[in-house]
Amino acid sequence: MIRASNRSKNVSYAIRDVIIPAKKLEKQGKKILHLNIGDPIKYDFDTPQHMKDALYEAAQQGFNGYAPSEGYPELIDAIIDREKNRNNVNYSTDNICVTTGVTESLQILLETNLNPNEELIIPGPTYPQYNLITRVNNALPVYYQCIEEEGWAPDIDQIRKRMTNRTKAIVIINPNNPTGAVYSEKILKEFIDIAGEYNIPVVSDEIYDDLTFSNKQTATASIAKDVPVITFNGFSKVYLVPGWRMGYVMFHHNGELDEIQDAFMRIARSRLSANSVCQKACIAALKGPQDHIKQMNDKLIQRRDFAFKRLNEIPGISTQKPEGAFYIFPKIDAMDQGIWKNDKEFVLDLLHDQQVLVVHGSGFCQTYGKNHFRAVFLPTMETLEEAFNKMEIFMKKRLVQ
Repeated sequence: MIRASNRSKNVSYAIRDVIIPAKKLEKQGKKILHLNIGDPIKYDFDTPQHMKDALYEAAQQGFNGYAPSEGYPELIDAIIDREKNRNNVNYSTDNICVTTGVTESLQILLETNLNPNEELIIPGPTYPQYNLITRVNNALPVYYQCIEEEGWAPDIDQIRKRMTNRTKAIVIINPNNPTGAVYSEKILKEFIDIAGEYNIPVVSDEIYDDLTFSNKQTATASIAKDVPVITFNGFSKVYLVPGWRMGYVMFHHNGELDEIQDAFMRIARSRLSANSVCQKACIAALKGPQDHIKQMNDKLIQRRDFAFKRLNEIPGISTQKPEGAFYIFPKIDAMDQGIWKNDKEFVLDLLHDQQVLVVHGSGFCQTYGKNHFRAVFLPTMETLEEAFNKMEIFMKKRLVQ
């Protein structure tokens, strides 16, 4: 047996791991109701037509070779314009790099920022890649609690207690995946103050920034004066092209991040470039009509409200109302009755009994995500109603036993 590397042994990704047993059931002819993956295209959302046209035209016009490593200048200029117009933040072209999704931005940044045994402060629960990529770099993810009873607001006092001389950055995901929380300017300022005290950057993941239902999302860099902020964003969610794998990173600082930024760009050059024709189409995304965003949010609000209502009606389950993105993170109140050993067993039991697929909360944080599950409210109202009816049947059946 040729052995795999030690750092690869504990790699797992809950969101896609649960698909494996679901596929086995599908091979048996069973219909699975998928509430597990944050891909709008899997449901009744579609990429704006002018973006599809721009993609085709880019290929026809010959943009099929390598792009510049940092991204096409026209796309970077369009990103700069968006940040100025939306967030009143000024970036130079040197401060932006286009990447293969936000995941590549995160991978490169953590390669440049973390040495073995250094620490990254991340939300609990969190998008699993923050934990996974930190550990692959032999560094330590340190979770801060997001308080469920307070709409999943971060515990600022706990963040202060988590800080050490090994802490290299604080991560914010806003709007949040998996909870759907949207943070106020007051909360963002508290993050910034702590980062400033310890002379470290804030890493702000804003991939869902325009998918909010009550209050507009505030870009962290827009309120950070003397504290460096590294912002991740992209086109997958707001512009409905997750399969294009188009993201970008923006460095906002006064020189503090020069070495980190230089290292990031060197690694970016070594991996060649992000997708060339998709970059050209994303210029059209930023410069073209934006009507689809309101239309998408209108659908999501209706589905969010329904999911919130129905989940709270199901015995043994309760949930907070998300204010952004398209996720909901219910608590399995019945877990304390000893019916399931853990939330993953709950998810697999629900899948096999009712063919409803969600993701176990411990996959987002073993401490602050356990005894929960994440579901998307992207499906049609009819699909959501069917899924929640099946979930209610399942819970009533198990609670009687």
